[in-house]
Amino acid sequence: MHLCELCKVHFLKDKNYNGKVGVGVNRSPHFIGIDIGTQGTKVSLVNASGEMVTNSFIPSNLIRPEPGTVEQQPSEMLLAVIDGIREVKERSRIDPRYILAIGLDGQMAGIMGIDRDWNAVTSYDSWLDTRCEKYMPMMKEQEEQIIQLTGSPVTYAHGPKILWWKHERPDVYKRIDKFILPTTYVAGSLAGLKAEQAFIDYTHLHFAGFGDVLRNRWSDELLHAFDISKDKLPRIVNPWDIIGHLTKENAKLCGLAEGTPIIAGCGDTAATILGAGITKAGSILDVAGTASVLSCCVNEYQPDTRTKTFIYARSVIPDLWTPLAYINGGGQCLAWFRDMMAMKEGKVTFDELNTGAARESAGSKGLYFIPHFAGRVCPNNPFLRGSWLGLNWSHHQAHMYRSILESIAYEYHGYLAVIRQLIPDARFTNVNVVGGGAKGDLFNSIKADVLNVPYTTLNNSDTATVASAVIAGYGIGFYTDIAETMNSIVKVKRKIEPNADNHKLYTPLAETYQRALEALTPIYRNHLS
Repeated sequence: MHLCELCKVHFLKDKNYNGKVGVGVNRSPHFIGIDIGTQGTKVSLVNASGEMVTNSFIPSNLIRPEPGTVEQQPSEMLLAVIDGIREVKERSRIDPRYILAIGLDGQMAGIMGIDRDWNAVTSYDSWLDTRCEKYMPMMKEQEEQIIQLTGSPVTYAHGPKILWWKHERPDVYKRIDKFILPTTYVAGSLAGLKAEQAFIDYTHLHFAGFGDVLRNRWSDELLHAFDISKDKLPRIVNPWDIIGHLTKENAKLCGLAEGTPIIAGCGDTAATILGAGITKAGSILDVAGTASVLSCCVNEYQPDTRTKTFIYARSVIPDLWTPLAYINGGGQCLAWFRDMMAMKEGKVTFDELNTGAARESAGSKGLYFIPHFAGRVCPNNPFLRGSWLGLNWSHHQAHMYRSILESIAYEYHGYLAVIRQLIPDARFTNVNVVGGGAKGDLFNSIKADVLNVPYTTLNNSDTATVASAVIAGYGIGFYTDIAETMNSIVKVKRKIEPNADNHKLYTPLAETYQRALEALTPIYRNHLS
């Protein structure tokens, strides 16, 4: 009997089960979704209709012992998950027998090492840690091949980090049986795994340094080129694979039933994309947060070896790809400007800034803003810095703020131009927007006008943990289709159509913005050198 049918039999036998999935008070099916993020660990209890019942958040402890080093203690990450699960279980008062599975997502580009008994040999080497930078030139000598195979340019991810441990800490490297992710460590600890059972799901492979993402395997070519043993790397699994079951000891700590299935899960970005309803080619996701991330969904693997703008990642959904690019601190520029104005005028809110900017015409009277305060990430250009271009006496606060909004839209315009070069037949029908910036109607309308694609806000902002819960449900057979399930959960809150006249005005401005980036590069290169 399929596990989904077993679930139904179980609930039908229960006289308190009302036959409507997700409606019962304490005895309807539920799932745990866990997001192990940089700032903290979020645990959500989600019912079968995809509604969040309750959640918890435990802040992370980022350790910075010296410049360039950013670490977390694996034991603290595991404890945060256990505490978070126990908190949502106790708050909800759900019978633990009706919490059917646990799914996880988490930070993608960092790594840690374990020994054969699943003991942590290293701290978690965060994606924010830059110690591996000295090994990036070694990999960049073969960057075109790396992009072709992994889908990602060389960055602060698994490849350079593994090389750092190999060459800088050889004694520790010898003790490492497997390099794994935070989600792997936590899931394996909860299930009592050994290193031979270590895993990585395929949504992480673009960051893994030595993966062949198209063939869903480790690349013998890259491993040989950098003298890395395949034995140090975990097996590759599907996001929905059951990797183990909750041990008796951990079940008691969490307040759950012994033997609860634990699902492999996926990367946090992959979970966010899935949870935002990006389930078919032609959809775009805008994560309007501290970083401004644009991801689109396509059905072709066309790694960006020419411009090196896009990180070409797998979707959770088989045969789909979600290439993405981002401005590091794009949204932070808005907070920076607000705080600068507050120093002059006292408290200033985003609502006030948006109201003023909405009164000004598209294009901010010829004013351009460059949001790359610490260099451009996609494509990598460490020499760019932030600036305004074209200031004159008629410009004031509202123009300056609006130009920041428009600069992020111009950057997105450039990203889509690259995708259309990679996939000439690509057609984009909608943008789903999440994050704090999704609350700004003006920001959404500007981006819709520049891209000429409708923008939609969603009913749920906690997309990652809901997606992880759905993957868990699919993993045990409760849901029969991930995409259909997510599409039934994600609801449109508001839709903003592009303005044709504004799009016509913005198109040459966006092209001028791209030329400005090219022109500024040698100026800042000379200044910084």
